[in-house]
Formats: sequence, C-alpha cells, structure tokens
Amino acid sequence: MPLKKNWCKLICYFRSSRYFMTAILAYLVAFLLYGLIGWHFWRTKWKTSTQPMDGAIVAASWENFAILIPLILHGYTLYLSIFAGSGLSFGVGNAVSSIVWLTALVYWLSSFFYRLEVLQTLIAPVAAVAVLLPLVFPSLRPLANTEFPAFKAHILVAMMAYSLLTIAALHALLMAVVERRLHHPTMPSVLANLPPLLTMEKLLFRIIWAGFILLTLTLVSGVVFSEEVFGQPLKFTHKTLFGFISWGVFAALLTGRELYGWRGRIAIRWTLIGFVILLLAYLGSKFVLEVILQR
Repeated sequence: MPLKKNWCKLICYFRSSRYFMTAILAYLVAFLLYGLIGWHFWRTKWKTSTQPMDGAIVAASWENFAILIPLILHGYTLYLSIFAGSGLSFGVGNAVSSIVWLTALVYWLSSFFYRLEVLQTLIAPVAAVAVLLPLVFPSLRPLANTEFPAFKAHILVAMMAYSLLTIAALHALLMAVVERRLHHPTMPSVLANLPPLLTMEKLLFRIIWAGFILLTLTLVSGVVFSEEVFGQPLKFTHKTLFGFISWGVFAALLTGRELYGWRGRIAIRWTLIGFVILLLAYLGSKFVLEVILQR
C-alpha cells in the first residue's frame, strides 16, 4: 500500500509538470542504455583479459563516450526529482540513486587514466536499477530550511561527501575480495580481470581525499548555518557526533598514509570503519524514518 501511494503521488506531481513525458522518457532511456552498456562490457571485457590489445584504445574511446549518454540522462532525472519544489527532496530513493550515479561518474572519469572497463561492467547494471529508485521511493516532501540558497548548497556538499565516501567503502570492499583471492592458484575470471590492486588503491585514496575535503566543508558549514539559519549553537545530535567521529577516522587514515605509508588491509579497514560510522549518521536514521516508519 505505501508503495502504491508513493507511485500515485509521483505521477500526480509529474502530471502537473510540463516535464512529465520528458522525465519518464529520460528514466526509461537511461535504464535501457545502462543495461545495454553493461551487457556489452560483459561480452567484450568481463570474460576476456584486460591486457591491452590492438585496437583497444579506439574501442575504449567510443565506449567511454557511449556511457556518457545514460550518465547525463541519469543526472537529469535526479535533477528533476531532487529539485522538485522550492526546497530539496532527498529521500532514500534519491540518496541511493545519487550515490550510484556519482560512482558511475567517478569510474567514467577515471577510465581515461586507468583501465576500468571491468568496474564499469559492475556498476552499469546497478545504475540501471538505481536510476528507477526515485520512482519507487519518491520523496515529495522537501527538506526543512532548504529554501535558503546557502543552506541548500550545504546540503548538496554534504550529499556529495557522503556519496564519495560511500564509493570509497564499496571500492575498499572490492579490493578486500580481490586481495583475499589473490593468493589462490585458480582465481575466478570475475576477479582476475579487475585492475591491479595498486591501481585500485591509488583510485581509492583519490576518492577518499575528495570525500574528506567535502566532509570537512560540510561540518564547518553546518556549524556556521546552525547559527545563521536556526539562531542557536550547533547541537550535538547523533548525526553531528557520528559525523565528527567519521571525519576523525578518515583524517587518521590520510595522515597514516602520508606519514607511515598505510596501505592494503590497514587502509581497507579504516575506510570501512569510517564509512560505517558515517552511515549511522545519515542513511540509517533516514531509512528507518522514510521506509519503515513512512514518515
């Protein structure tokens, strides 16, 4: 019943908008293109070696630009659903879809510097499902106080920080699986065709650095906007507390990387610990309130 009610709300909203047909078409085309690209990568990259071959650069060129089309459409659908009114609508569907979209975008940009076709094979079918999540779990009630442009910017920076650090955690999990199976004599082709661990580790820390900088801006701006928007000092709720603890974990990881050369399992563990704490600060309470309690 709640799912049917959400669908009715979303359809009513789009019917009142001149973007109704354009939005539905964008959702469907993005879903189909993600699926087709994932299928193509599965046939041409997943089951074969990732070592460079004749013509590989030419193939990678058109494939990289082909995946840009569903990425743009996915971003457009997120724009329509997030900026639905005067404020920001950031429900679970929009949040998860944004994280997956940013993951696909990061891997797409990185593919110009690393051979990440196999990782794109992993993310394409996930993105095909994620692009439809705002339809399944719509959030038509905007967040409070997001009519203020400065506070709206704060929320967007926070979402980008959470998204990038979520990507880092997923990337670290994949690295953990590869490292565990690396010493087995017969490693499955699923893992054998992934990029080298050193390449994945370099990408991991670049993602963490970007997410850490945005998380820092989020916490600092949160303190400032608490005074300006709410007229009171920052309250140390569970979100604020876990946010600062998570920041401390990632700060320690990056410091350990620079001073002591932390890598491998140590880096993976610290990344996952920081992500779990951040997850408790944001998505945990949001999922309970919106999906389970329907509030």
